[in-house]
Amino acid sequence: MTNSNHAQIRYQQRCISPMIVDLLLDFGTRMHDGRGAEICYFDRKAKKRVKTYAGALFERLSEHLDAYAVIAGEKVITVGMRYKKLNHN
Repeated sequence: MTNSNHAQIRYQQRCISPMIVDLLLDFGTRMHDGRGAEICYFDRKAKKRVKTYAGALFERLSEHLDAYAVIAGEKVITVGMRYKKLNHN
């Protein structure tokens, strides 16, 4: 999956590691945003899958698991940190 220029800038501005986005893409939950893209984020089940995969490393990763990515097609559009719950309507 490729990153847009916007996503590359947001990685740096928001101090989000590409490894966290890789975990999002592999284990995260996806939800349509209503505009033709998907939001990928960690819910409880996704965090449990990451914990099973990462083992002892999970404790170090857990503070970064509030990240989300917006994906359109095969491209990451932007990344950020969630501070509020997502609206599932």
